[in-house]
Order: sequence, then C-alpha cells, then structure tokens
Amino acid sequence: MIVHFGEHITIDGYDGDSKRLDNKELVAESLDQLAAILKMHPLGKVHIVSAPDNHIKDPGGWSAFMIIAESHIAIHTFPRRRFLSADVYTCQNGVDPDFVVEFFRKKFKLGDVEKHFIKRGTKYPAHNLV
Repeated sequence: MIVHFGEHITIDGYDGDSKRLDNKELVAESLDQLAAILKMHPLGKVHIVSAPDNHIKDPGGWSAFMIIAESHIAIHTFPRRRFLSADVYTCQNGVDPDFVVEFFRKKFKLGDVEKHFIKRGTKYPAHNLV
C-alpha cells in the first residue's frame, strides 16, 4: 500500500567551503554520486550552468539539475555567500533525509544546515489505474 507518492527534501546550507561551492566539476559530480547512492535512475546527464551575479542578493554561482526517472535533483551554489540550496524530489518512499543532509554537508563542508522534508501526494491513489 502506497502511503504517499513521493518525498521532497530541501536543504539550505550555510558557511560552506567557497572553493568547493565554486567547483563546477564537484557540483555536477555530487548529483551523479547522490543519484547512484540512492539507486535513482538518471534520464540524462547533469545540466550545469554558471549563474551570473544579479547585483541584488544573488552574487552568482552554479546551478545544476538532473532529471531522474524518480523525479529530480537540483543544486544552486553561491560561493561568495558560502551558501547552497539543494532539492531532492523522488517518488521513492523511505529516503533518509538525514543521510541526504550529511551527503551535502560533507561534500561542501557546510557549517550549518536547514532541512525540510515533505511527503508529496498524500492522496495519490494506490490502485485502480485507469
């Protein structure tokens, strides 16, 4: 019996290593590694772009995402602010949010982390496909 459709973990990481947060290869590699560890199935390669400074509150960094059969993984880094924002959404049930937080904490040497865990599709029908 499916209790909910999927799980969505959001992570805001503070006081990270600015060099790691500004490392294009490390940012892309982190999505590949996390997908493999969580046994997710990429539907393509990681797409990563350099996000420019908008001269307001966003001083630029890297934005990367991976579409997976189970949904998506995304990360946005802000090296000059030593901040990252990551998003892991999957239709798998039972993902360990603390594991995901620790993965990003270690990868980018984050000092502090805010985590949110959301059960998605709590009314998703468990049977009777049309």
